[in-house]
Amino acid sequence: MQQSALSEAGQRDLDIVELLQGGRHEAAFERLAERYERKVYRLCCSIMRDPDQAADATQESLLRVWKALPGYDQRASISTWIYTITRNRCLTALERRREHESMSDPEIEQAAEAAGAAASVGTGSHPAQDHSGLLRELVDALPVHYRRALTLFYYEERSVGEVAAMLGQPEGTIKTHLHRARALLLERVRALGLGDVKQWLEEAV
Repeated sequence: MQQSALSEAGQRDLDIVELLQGGRHEAAFERLAERYERKVYRLCCSIMRDPDQAADATQESLLRVWKALPGYDQRASISTWIYTITRNRCLTALERRREHESMSDPEIEQAAEAAGAAASVGTGSHPAQDHSGLLRELVDALPVHYRRALTLFYYEERSVGEVAAMLGQPEGTIKTHLHRARALLLERVRALGLGDVKQWLEEAV
């Protein structure tokens, strides 16, 4: 029964395999995307539980499928191969989302917002700018090893594992760098004069 199902799956996508064997990767991908894009999206929805994030994961999954097409070795059916890539992409996205949620620091964000509000009315020595711009300026002033880790994690939305691989360091080291980078950011935001964030917000409006 299982062998029959696999055979049916193989027969269904035989046209795609033949295109790949003929070196017609673009045509194979167009047919593959037409046949599987909706199915991939449904799988992403079931894992991500968020339509917008599922749409992003669908596009990222199809992009990975496109890049991997030349290496497809037929050890699994096309459908199984696509769903495996999609599932891995979704799980990576979920892991990244959990890491960002667990490593978020509302106090830093609130302090940076207060700093931006204060600057916009001419308070302090910084020119008027939004709080995200001020926060990026402070990030750029961090020690290089902290700045690299924090930039990859927050601005390029890499997971801790991806940052560790890109920088050639253990994941524990990256987590330490992120923790210390956030502590330095908070310290420097407060050095602007934001002793009590709520008080500064009241004075800025």
